[in-house]
Amino acid sequence: MTHFADLLDGYARFRATGWKEQRERWEQLAEGQSPKVMVIACSDSRVEPAQIFDTHPGEIFVVRNVGALVPPFETTPGRHGVSSALEFAVQILHVEEIVVLGHGLCGGCHAALHRTMEGTEPGHGGFIADWISMLDEASAAVRARHDDLHSNGARRDMEFSAVKVSLDNLRTFPCISQKEERGTLKLRGALFAVSDGILHLLDETTGEFSPVPVAAAD
Repeated sequence: MTHFADLLDGYARFRATGWKEQRERWEQLAEGQSPKVMVIACSDSRVEPAQIFDTHPGEIFVVRNVGALVPPFETTPGRHGVSSALEFAVQILHVEEIVVLGHGLCGGCHAALHRTMEGTEPGHGGFIADWISMLDEASAAVRARHDDLHSNGARRDMEFSAVKVSLDNLRTFPCISQKEERGTLKLRGALFAVSDGILHLLDETTGEFSPVPVAAAD
């Protein structure tokens, strides 16, 4: 198991290897960043976008949270973390693509499907329950489609559905929908299967997810 002391050992290795090998890159990044892609991913420790997509520092702008969820556009008082990150990426960095990256074995999707956090108090699951409540309609639809909610089919259906919810919510942001209509911003849905390492991409025309061919990923 990795502890903070192990992280410091890792930092020492990074300074001795990665930092020196990409010193010129880090010097460029000190002047600013200009990523073309934003990735919205889950906080799950098994799903690291930079590792999955084999990117270098400064190439992707990443936001991670429980379930890789995007809330709908709201102007109510509050601390809108995901919304502020979206605003920064779209309006300041001018990213050209936003990828919603769901994943297999997602605990947030499991909780939404099985409603395991309902009725809990903040600090004891209540914050999670409130956050994943944006999946309530999708969860109800998945439960209606499956007799066995513990099946792999039901689980994957919920995970795919969560990606679609976030894509729908992204389009409620005027700055995003306008840029998408003009063709200057592209939205993509994807899911990384932890158990087999396969990346699935959403075809929004058909509503279906398909594995990325290995040759295309090489």
